[in-house]
Amino acid sequence: MQICAKPATNANDSRLYNETQSVSSSVSRSEYMQLLDYYREPQDLTGPFASNKPPPTPSVYVHVGQRKEHGDSLSSSSKESGEVLGLGSLKPKPSEPNTTRDDRSESEMCLGNTPGSTSFQDYRHNLVETNPSEFDRTSDYPRLHEADKARAIDRFLHLLEDRTSSHGQIYEAYCQIPSPGVVYIAIDSRRLLFHRLSIIENRSKQAMLRYLRLVDDMKDASIPLSLSEWNTAIAYAGRCFVHVDALQVESALRIWKEMEQEAGIQSGQATFNILFDIAAKAGKYVLAEMILKEMNDRRLQYSRFSYVGFIYFHGLKGDGAGVRKAYRDLVEAGQIVDTVVMNCVIASLIRAGELPAAEQVYERMKRLFRVKTGGFVPHRDWRYSRDLGRILDRASRELRRQPKKLQQLQSEQYLSPDVRTFSILIDYHVHFTGELRRITCLLAEMQDFHIPIQGRMFIKIFRGFARHGGVKYTSWTTQRLEAVWSSLLGAVDAQDGGIQVLKWMVVWVVRAFARCCGRARALQIWEEIRDRWKVVEVDEKGAVEHLLREILHGLKTDNDC
Repeated sequence: MQICAKPATNANDSRLYNETQSVSSSVSRSEYMQLLDYYREPQDLTGPFASNKPPPTPSVYVHVGQRKEHGDSLSSSSKESGEVLGLGSLKPKPSEPNTTRDDRSESEMCLGNTPGSTSFQDYRHNLVETNPSEFDRTSDYPRLHEADKARAIDRFLHLLEDRTSSHGQIYEAYCQIPSPGVVYIAIDSRRLLFHRLSIIENRSKQAMLRYLRLVDDMKDASIPLSLSEWNTAIAYAGRCFVHVDALQVESALRIWKEMEQEAGIQSGQATFNILFDIAAKAGKYVLAEMILKEMNDRRLQYSRFSYVGFIYFHGLKGDGAGVRKAYRDLVEAGQIVDTVVMNCVIASLIRAGELPAAEQVYERMKRLFRVKTGGFVPHRDWRYSRDLGRILDRASRELRRQPKKLQQLQSEQYLSPDVRTFSILIDYHVHFTGELRRITCLLAEMQDFHIPIQGRMFIKIFRGFARHGGVKYTSWTTQRLEAVWSSLLGAVDAQDGGIQVLKWMVVWVVRAFARCCGRARALQIWEEIRDRWKVVEVDEKGAVEHLLREILHGLKTDNDC
C-alpha cells in the first residue's frame, strides 16, 4: 500500500523520506516509522542502542513478499498415500528466485499456509481464543525511551538466567522489548532463550505459540536459526496436541521444507526422527515409511531415538511381531536398554492387542529390578530421563567397538517400573477392561516402589468412574468415588507431591460425580474444586465452564446418591 508521508520537518526526516521512496513505492507506514525512529535517536549512545549502527533497510521489513509460494495444502485423499504436499519424493527441490509478491505474513510462512488455506492468525484464533495482547505482537509498539528499553532488556536477561523462572515469565518479559526483540539480545542469550523454551515436559498450544512467535521474530530480523531450533519448531508444530492430525503433519512438513529450501540447512538425524514420529502418530504410515527411506538415502545413521520410534511405529500399526523385531534390532545395534525402552515395548504391545505379553514384560521388569537393587527406586523426574536418554545414545555410539564396556554400562541400568509404566497399564484398564481390582493392585505396587501418586493418576481414576460408574453391580461405587475424592483433597491441600488441580482434573471429577451421584452432588463438587483450580491459560476457564454446563445439562436432581 503506497503511503503519502507528511512533509519532512527536518533534514533527517527529509533524508528518510527520500530513502524510503527510492527503495520501494509500497513501504508501509509502520516501516516508515521504524526508519524515522532510527534517525531521531540521540547520536551519542553506545552499546546495543548506538545510533552509529546502519539504518534499518526497508527490505528487511518488506521481505515477507520475497518468499516462494509453497505447494498445495494437504488434502483428505492423501491420507494413506505418499503424495503429501505434492511430494512424489521427499527430497526438497532447490529454491528458485521469486518475483511475485506474496502477501502472507511471516507467521503464515512459519506454518506454511498456502492461499486458500487457513492462515496462521486464523489457526491461532481457532486453537486459542486468547487475549491478543499475549501473543499478537504485530501491532506497532509505543516508542520507548532508551532507559525503558534498557530496563526491559535487563529484566528479561535476569529472568532468562534464573533457572526457576517459568516459560510464561520469560516470554512476558521478552514481549516488553520492542519488536523484534531478538535484535536487542546477544547471540548467546538468543540461543539460551530458544533452549529454555524448548525444554518442556508436555508440549501445549500455548508453548507452541510462544516458540513460533520467536521464530517469526528471527525471520523479521533476518537472523538465521540453528538446526536444533528448526527441529524444535517442527516438533512444536506437529506434536503440541495429544492427537496428531493432517493439519499438524502439513505444518511440520512445511517448516521442514522452508528450513532446507529457503534457509539452506540440511536435515539431521533428529529432524527425520521428529518427522517420522509425527507421521506415525497421525496414522500416515506410508508417509512415515517415505521419511524413513529419505533418511536412508541420505546415509544418516539410526540413533537410540530412531529405534524406539520404530518399536512404537509397529505398535501403532497393531503389529506385535514387528514390535519384537524392532526391539531385537535395537539390542543388536548396541543400544542400551533402560526403563524408557521397556515402557515403549509395553505400550506398543498393548496397542497391538497383546496385553498378556505386555504384562509379562512388566513382571520381568519387577523381578530383574528386585534382584539388582532389593526394591529401592531412585527418584527420577522427566528432566533426568531426558538427559539420561541423550547420554545413553552418545555412549552407545562411542562404545560400539568396546563390547565389554558396553555390557558393563548395560548392567548398571535400572530396569525398574516408573510412573510412566504404571500410567500405561492403568490407562488401559480404565479405558477397556474397567477392572478396578487390577487398578488397585497397580496402585499398591506403586507404593511398594516408593513412587508417589501424581495428579495424572487421579485423573485416570476419575475417568474410570465416569466411564464405568453409575450402573448396577459395578465395582466403581459411590463410596469408593467419595474415598478417592477425599484422598485428592488431602493431597492438594497438603501440597503433597506437587499435585495441582488443573483443567482436565476439574472436568473428570465433575463428570465422575455427575455419572455416579447426579446433578446436585456434582454441583457441590464443582463449588469445592473451583476454589482450588489453578487456571493456567487465559481462555481455559470459560471453555471448561461451557463443557461442564453441557455435562450437567439434563441430569435430574432426584438421581442423587
